[in-house]
Amino acid sequence: MKQIFSLLVILSAFQGLAQVGLNNAVVVGLMDKPEDRYSLEINVTELFTSNGIKAIPSLNLMKLGGSPEILGSDSIVNVLKSKGIDTYVLVYVKGFDKKIKAKSNKDDLMTVLNIGSLFPLYREEATNATFEFLFYRNNTMVLSEVIRCKNIGNRDDVIKKMRKSVVKKIEKSWKKTK
Repeated sequence: MKQIFSLLVILSAFQGLAQVGLNNAVVVGLMDKPEDRYSLEINVTELFTSNGIKAIPSLNLMKLGGSPEILGSDSIVNVLKSKGIDTYVLVYVKGFDKKIKAKSNKDDLMTVLNIGSLFPLYREEATNATFEFLFYRNNTMVLSEVIRCKNIGNRDDVIKKMRKSVVKKIEKSWKKTK
């Protein structure tokens, strides 16, 4: 009986890790090219909104070409709090390899906003693209999740396959359940 109880406690702990309880977010695309950043932020924001999650792209909060660092400033944090948003979702291309794992170290929000991305949204010779989604609340990472897009042939394939995978993640483990 004690073993069953211990097993249930462990399973519920893992369930809590998988469920981020997302009901609002500011979406930040950590991309160097403005067109990649725009595409990523708009698509992820649209997916969140269509699945009942209040979301805004970071492009609405800062000037075009501005540094993402400004999103961690006190004035922006206060604007977001007044709009009822307490979660940052950072999205970027982590690489084009099949074996990429989720981020294990838990850097604070400002550190990650300063890093940016090394990769474009699509690379000509790549057949896979791996995205990382980092969820931050109160300047602390609460979840790091990797989404792989396989058999890509062009930039539109990357966006289409990423959208399909993100919808599944929202429904399965990101969205706040009532």
